[in-house]
Amino acid sequence: MAADPVLSAAQRVAVVGAGWAGLAAAHELAGRGFAVTVFEASHEAGGRARAVAGKSFENASHPLDNGQHLMLGAYTDTLALMRELGIDMDAVLLRTPLRLETADGSYMLRVPRLPAPLHAAGALLGVRGLSFAARRAAFRLMAWLRLRHWHTPPGWSVAQLLQARTQPAPLVARLWRPLCLAALNTPPDQACARLFAAVLRDGLDAPLAHSDLLLPRRDLSSLWPRAAAARHDMRYGHVVRSVAANGQGVCIDGEPFAAGVLAAPPAVCARLLPDDPAMQPAVQAMQAFRYLPIATLTVRFAAPLRLRFPMLMLDEDPARGHDGQWVFDRGWLLRQNPDHGELAVVASAATALASRDRGRAAGALIEQLQEQLAGHAPGGLPAVRGWELLVDKRATFAARPGLHRPGNATAWPRLALCGDWTDTGYPATLEGAVRSGRQAGRLLAGSLNPMDRT
Repeated sequence: MAADPVLSAAQRVAVVGAGWAGLAAAHELAGRGFAVTVFEASHEAGGRARAVAGKSFENASHPLDNGQHLMLGAYTDTLALMRELGIDMDAVLLRTPLRLETADGSYMLRVPRLPAPLHAAGALLGVRGLSFAARRAAFRLMAWLRLRHWHTPPGWSVAQLLQARTQPAPLVARLWRPLCLAALNTPPDQACARLFAAVLRDGLDAPLAHSDLLLPRRDLSSLWPRAAAARHDMRYGHVVRSVAANGQGVCIDGEPFAAGVLAAPPAVCARLLPDDPAMQPAVQAMQAFRYLPIATLTVRFAAPLRLRFPMLMLDEDPARGHDGQWVFDRGWLLRQNPDHGELAVVASAATALASRDRGRAAGALIEQLQEQLAGHAPGGLPAVRGWELLVDKRATFAARPGLHRPGNATAWPRLALCGDWTDTGYPATLEGAVRSGRQAGRLLAGSLNPMDRT
């Protein structure tokens, strides 16, 4: 959509970054009557959750994503935004009750269709593959957190929380550690217990539908970012070099706007923010973020292959390079040609994997699949036709205890921040990004129209 030349700067707002946070901010502002221009350095919408070109899959019917993502029914802001965009939810998302199951079937947690909070109790007490003592310990931990209104002692790591509440090692290995890595992309000994508790709260101490898994049936750019981007003036391939702000508006690379949102990574925002002593604590916080990688290996097989559920857990063996924690059946999810199978393996907090040779790392993950999925294909997995290993070395910030995260507001009422790294109360999730973007949009709308502060 091209910018309307008759619009004055007083009616136009700029967003720097077309990730999920930036597009959510743009959507919020457009819904309040402002014309939005979005500056994006790349040529695709979605930020760190978008479609990418894969050399081994150039002719594939579905493009690869820069990481395998999933959503939860608790992602209320994201789902509301998609509905506002007119997205057919049943067409783009597979909704299924929460189910955590190992590839060999020896362990399974499944949320029963019971009214809340019985669904959470039923899931924990009915876990297959754990002793009764372990199941009871899990239930006690959840009850303890609920009594504390999901607040943990300041500075606690997830490991400290689990140790203090005497969680058995098999329970930690099968349930808490995988959930921690999936939600926070941070190992339990380094991960913030407060953020982990927030994820458990919104997934399990909430209406039954909030615990559902929502698995994308399209590439992430097609899920909703492109539909949102189509409503705005998009400046793809534009790397923003300068941002100026005062009480009357902002200038993005010399172009005037009534207001602006910085929806870029923290280091970029720290560089672009105008110099002001009042912003130094926030800038220092942005510069202090540390990051952890996520690796995604997509494998195409030469013959049909289907898993018994579209998302299964894998057993790690770091000494052998078996770093995969989850495997997704892309063929099932994307309704691909059944003549071949296609799986995606995800390794969170993949620091060791990221340092290895790509070919060796991929080979070890394929070996992991061949060993742990043997029961899914009599005679062994089909031959590999192609693979693509994507490693995002700065996938998320390390969600450590005591981490200071800036809010949406800045020293200038016409300039706001957003991103999953802002103080959302969530770890670096898609929902956190969307919530931050919508909040930034509301904040700016209130500064532009004091009567509009909802």
